[in-house]
Amino acid sequence: MLNSLAFLYIYGQFKFERLVIIYTQLFIYKHVVHKLMKTKLHIFKIVAKHLSFTKAAEQLYISQPAISKAIKNLEQEYKTTLFIRKRNSIEMTKEGKSFLIYVNKILAIYSEMDEQFLHKKETFPKLINFGVSTTLSNYIIPKIIAKFRVQFPETKFNIISNNSENIENLILNQEIDFGITEGSISNPKLQFEKFIKDEIVLVTNVNNNSFKKGSIDIEKLQRIPMIEREKGSGTKVIINKFLLENNIKKLNVAVTLNSTEAIKNYLYNSDDYALLSISAITEDLLNNKLKIIDIKDLSIERWFYFVKRTGYLSNTVEYFEKYIRLNYNF
Repeated sequence: MLNSLAFLYIYGQFKFERLVIIYTQLFIYKHVVHKLMKTKLHIFKIVAKHLSFTKAAEQLYISQPAISKAIKNLEQEYKTTLFIRKRNSIEMTKEGKSFLIYVNKILAIYSEMDEQFLHKKETFPKLINFGVSTTLSNYIIPKIIAKFRVQFPETKFNIISNNSENIENLILNQEIDFGITEGSISNPKLQFEKFIKDEIVLVTNVNNNSFKKGSIDIEKLQRIPMIEREKGSGTKVIINKFLLENNIKKLNVAVTLNSTEAIKNYLYNSDDYALLSISAITEDLLNNKLKIIDIKDLSIERWFYFVKRTGYLSNTVEYFEKYIRLNYNF
């Protein structure tokens, strides 16, 4: 009788342990599937933003085949064609545009959950000092800081907005902890880490009909009246590098202004032209204030960088950089 009871007890324990293992495996499987789906939706959103597998791969630091595979998996799972593949480009289908609406809603919920629970126990100093180049300070960083302060309301910020050259000097003088700048890597005393890729485009007033086909060649680019940024601007550095690489001696500069906002306000009242960050004109394109003129067979791209002193270590800066990456336009 005792042997039978012992056998039943051992058998029961074995079955219980087996059930625990099975449920644990199911939990891990569901967690992995959940995370993979979140990643695929995120990839879809970035591809939809750029309408390019290549640019999405560059922004997300993963291979182009991995991007293509993720999109193909989504199309198979939902039995829907999300993009039309052409030889040198892709287009979003009607179903793809509808799918993007749901993806934005789902990723917004994920973001809120992460903010509420993921770093609930993180603590930060009362004040964070950092600098941001003009384009970033006007069009990208404020939204991220606003989200951050919902989660960490005790943390205050002193954010200095200036051109890239001045921000780098402030970092070297230890007046700020780190910066986010545009332009090129130039100083060995500073450490540069890629943040996001940006494109500089030729823009003009939406009512300017000088180029009805919406494109311009390099020869005409050199003749049109241009509005440019001041010396020290990261945007100006990249444009000058582009001119040099394409054997363009100089542009026909009519006016020099010290901010992108000033240039945009000028263009609202003029048929002149400017080379500006695509990040700076999104609202203007949507509101039919400005339009892009394509430069035939050429594109101007640049990186935004996290910048700090070489050898400078800070857990606060490291986490904050990670937070900005995760919350940029996602």
